[in-house]
Amino acid sequence: MSVSLSLAAALEKKGIKLVPSSIAQKGEGAVEGWGGGIQMLSVQPDTKPKGCAGCNRKIKDRYLLKALDKYWHEDCLKCACCDCRLGEVGSTLYTKANLILCRRDYLRLFGVTGNCAACSKLIPAFEMVMRAKDNVYHLDCFACQLCNQRFCVGDKFFLKNNMILCQTDYEEGLMKEGYAPQVR
Repeated sequence: MSVSLSLAAALEKKGIKLVPSSIAQKGEGAVEGWGGGIQMLSVQPDTKPKGCAGCNRKIKDRYLLKALDKYWHEDCLKCACCDCRLGEVGSTLYTKANLILCRRDYLRLFGVTGNCAACSKLIPAFEMVMRAKDNVYHLDCFACQLCNQRFCVGDKFFLKNNMILCQTDYEEGLMKEGYAPQVR
């Protein structure tokens, strides 16, 4: 399977249900997210304490989390792999096979991997990449394949015959082929 597919589409083809959820900041109320939500709720003193889905004890803290239609202590809603507190880590949680996971562990375990178009080495699903049309590159490999010039944000690059080229090498190649690029 190619990494050029979007993650959601690739996971869907594998039959994996991806459930990202937004996390609200304390005191700001709940934020509705794509596919459900983790909500940070303030416990009202006059309400009956709710039971925690993680430890099965009553939640008597000032705040509680609501995720996957259940209530949790802030310390109990954790990634099943790395034990990070999902209310602090970021804005998503993922579920698969009754596991609750952070984004990094979900992608590490179930994400789509592929190969870099420049070096042909494996690109793990959780690694940041650069894309040019259907090609995917490690960040370190995203450079002119003739002079090795690294590109910065906003730099022009060209994709010719599946090679990434800087503007200088691209224009030199066009001159050798007998036609000049149009400058605008």
